Amino acid sequence: MTSSALRTMVEEKPFVTCPGVFDLVSAKLADRTKADVLYMTGYGVVASYLGLPDAGLATYSQMLDRVQAIAQTVRKPLIADGDTGYGGLLNVHHTVRGYEKAGAAAIQLEDQQNPKKCGHTPNRHVIPVKEMINKLKVASDARSSRDFLIIARTDARTALGLDEAIRRGEAYAKAGADVIFIESPESEAEMRKIGSSLDVPLVSNQLHGGRTPILSQDKLREIGYRMAIYPTAGLLATAYALDNVYRSLADDKPVQTPLYDFNEFSSFIGFQEVWDFEKKYASLEAD
Repeated sequence: MTSSALRTMVEEKPFVTCPGVFDLVSAKLADRTKADVLYMTGYGVVASYLGLPDAGLATYSQMLDRVQAIAQTVRKPLIADGDTGYGGLLNVHHTVRGYEKAGAAAIQLEDQQNPKKCGHTPNRHVIPVKEMINKLKVASDARSSRDFLIIARTDARTALGLDEAIRRGEAYAKAGADVIFIESPESEAEMRKIGSSLDVPLVSNQLHGGRTPILSQDKLREIGYRMAIYPTAGLLATAYALDNVYRSLADDKPVQTPLYDFNEFSSFIGFQEVWDFEKKYASLEAD
């Protein structure tokens, strides 16, 4: 049974913070912080797991593998990017069941045409409203617990304008979505209009380097948002650090990038448990 922790947070907390995680190390690090929830970013997972762009190239099975691996590693609730549901209505049903069983606390579904693309990149197109409503109705029916949340994302703002995106948000909430995600508003004024127009829990995509302004959590709450995801911050910081380290090594230069202490990292990643196990059962190995 899905835990009610995420639903309770969305309903009762003033604001829910969700840093983006993309592999097991990033998930374990984020899980140690004061953040409320973790967000499994499709952009980051496809990049780190497959070395490919988030352009509809990852399969349901590949993403489910990442959902399960991360959910089993962390204690905080996990929101998992489910793209378009990986196909038609039967695929959506199967995806929701799979993500819930794998341990996610919520799935994010979007109204892009296939092949989908990262939400802050060009040439995105959306499916008809009715088609997405049908997907959300199937998704709502497919979950075994109402505590497994459905986050409905619309990418209509970029191609069809803000008013159409808000109209879709209203329709998706009526269709059974628990949280509405209007992707890539391009100003604080647009974000304020979204917040004042929709009387449902809203999530802001605070994508560093994207189209949407990065605002403080107090400001986001003030203008009507209940949650924020930060999908690229950890990934881009990691890529930047790795690029500097690898270039230094290749050029035979001292590594200037700050490094995690080796012993601390070894303990963090689980070696302390290994050492404790070996100590406890040392007598058995000696026999």
